Amino acid sequence: MFEHLKVSRPFSRALALALATVFLATGAAVSAAHAADTDGISGAPASETGADGRSRFSYQVAPGQQVVDGYEVRNTGTSAQVMTVFATDAFNTPDGGYGLLDTGVAPTGGGSWVSFAAGAKQLSLPIAAGATQLIRFSVNVPADASPGDHAAGIVISVKSPSGQVIVDRRVATRVYVRVSGAIQAALTIGNIAASYQSQLNPFAGTTSLVFTVKNSGNVALAANAVVGVNTFLGIGVTEPQHTSIEELLPGATRVVTMTVSGVAQLGYLNPYVHLIPTVDKDALNPGQFRQIDRDTTLIVPPWWLIGLILIAASVWLFLVLRRRRDDTNAAAWIAQMEAEAKLKYGTTEQDLVGAGAVTASDASPAPSTDTKR
Repeated sequence: MFEHLKVSRPFSRALALALATVFLATGAAVSAAHAADTDGISGAPASETGADGRSRFSYQVAPGQQVVDGYEVRNTGTSAQVMTVFATDAFNTPDGGYGLLDTGVAPTGGGSWVSFAAGAKQLSLPIAAGATQLIRFSVNVPADASPGDHAAGIVISVKSPSGQVIVDRRVATRVYVRVSGAIQAALTIGNIAASYQSQLNPFAGTTSLVFTVKNSGNVALAANAVVGVNTFLGIGVTEPQHTSIEELLPGATRVVTMTVSGVAQLGYLNPYVHLIPTVDKDALNPGQFRQIDRDTTLIVPPWWLIGLILIAASVWLFLVLRRRRDDTNAAAWIAQMEAEAKLKYGTTEQDLVGAGAVTASDASPAPSTDTKR
């Protein structure tokens, strides 16, 4: 009977990983290819009675502990095949996938802890068409293993000729070994940069945000990201966008690009990121998570508003200058009229008054000379 390590919750998320590597007869890799339908292979975690419904291996262990488990290898093709089974280390691919070391590269992490019968690091199994074979393996955790998740994979490899090349078709199942100790569940946001793309409609611009997420802890974590844009006083300018970030193994990084549309040119923009760590629904819970927040600043001149201000200022300046010109012209016309009057009549009414001239109304009546006889 297999000695299974008891875990608080079974892991249910599977690795559906099929790698196809094409080798020349000399062994140099040249391209990837799909194996023919007659080369079908599959593998799954299993108990003594066969596949038990687990989609990956997951263990919570102490340093120095050994775990024994089972793996079902099945030939789903139509002809007998020789299958090579081995374990290797896992890593995150640039696009967020769960990658495994190339065949022939010796593992140094969790993959090196896996051994098969008699301590063998790999098995060669001739399996008839439609047949299944149950194999036993052990995970031997070093006494000095560091706390946290150590990711690996158990690989089934079948090599078959295809023309002048040898096709190496691989199917693998994920292995997670969580070593007890100081567990740290932490993601960080590194570099963050934002850019703005304007549109003819000044209220329909687009803000692009590029940021780097790193698993700075020691357990595998995924995340939900919320990206939005605020302006003055923290007022949101559009609906925030949401996305999920696939699982990051400890130490892994990923560059994420998100776009927020419907952003107006308001002069000051404040793009932000909220990152909420998560784990797969069947993964061991490492404890409470801390939300990570980062933001940056964009100065986006509101050219439409600046244009309106310039137009309004131009109209106002035109009116002011025109009024001044009209006032100047009016004053010049009045001065000209006065000058013409002076030339025509020799003096103006103002000159006469200023010189003390007596008008008819100011003259005294002559004394009367009428006497009585």
